[in-house]
Amino acid sequence: MKFVPDLEEGRLLRRYKRFLADIETASGELLTIHCPNTGSMLNCMSEGCRVWFSRSNDPKRKLPGTWEIAETPQGRLACINTARANALVEEALRAGVITELDGFIALKREVAYGVENSRADFRLDYPSGAVFVEVKSVTLGFDGTTVAAFPDAVTLRGSKHLRELAALARQGMRAVQLYCVNLSGVEAVRAAVEIDPAYAAGLREAKAAGVEVLAYGAEITPQAIHLVRRLDVQL
Repeated sequence: MKFVPDLEEGRLLRRYKRFLADIETASGELLTIHCPNTGSMLNCMSEGCRVWFSRSNDPKRKLPGTWEIAETPQGRLACINTARANALVEEALRAGVITELDGFIALKREVAYGVENSRADFRLDYPSGAVFVEVKSVTLGFDGTTVAAFPDAVTLRGSKHLRELAALARQGMRAVQLYCVNLSGVEAVRAAVEIDPAYAAGLREAKAAGVEVLAYGAEITPQAIHLVRRLDVQL
C-alpha cells in the first residue's frame, strides 16, 4: 500500500476527544487533524513525538488531514489508522504473502455470519469450502521486548468475534484470527491479558476449538506500508 503523495511529517501536540489531534507540521503550520483510531493508543504516542499524516483537499471535509503513522516512545513506527488493516491484509492475500491462506478462488469482504450478528472481515472461497477470517490491528508495544500485544483496551467486540470463530471451527469449518501487526521492531504477538483477561481467555478457547491464529508484520515507512512476514503468536 503506497501513500500517494508521500505522507507529511509533523509533531504531536495533543490527542483529545478520541478522534482529534493537534499537530505542528515541519513548516510550523498548526493543524487539527482526524485521528482514525478508537482505541487507547497505549504506548503509541507521546507529546512531541513525530507523526505522519495524509492531507486532504476535499472542501467537504471538516479537517484537513488524517493521522496515519506515529513514532512510539520506544522509537518504533506504528500505523495508527486502524482502517488500513483490512486493506493491507487484502493486498497481502492477493499477493500470496499470507501463505497459509493462498489458493483461494474468490474473496469477499464484510460477510454476515454467526449467531451474534457478526460480519467477517473476509470470506475466502476454496474448492474445498469457505474460510472466515477476522482481522485485528496490533500497535501495542512495550519497552525492552519485541513482543506486541492485543488489545490495547477492553474489547467486547473482539471477544464476540472469537466466540463466532470458535463456533464455526466446532462445526468443522475453517476459521482464522489474523493479527495485522502495524508496529515495527516486532517478532511475536500475544494477548494482552493484563488489559483484557476475558479476551485472552477467549483466544485460548478459540485456539482449542480449532481456530487458526496467525500474525503478520508490516514494513512501515512514510511512503508505503506492506505486510511482509509471519510472526510468532504466543498463547
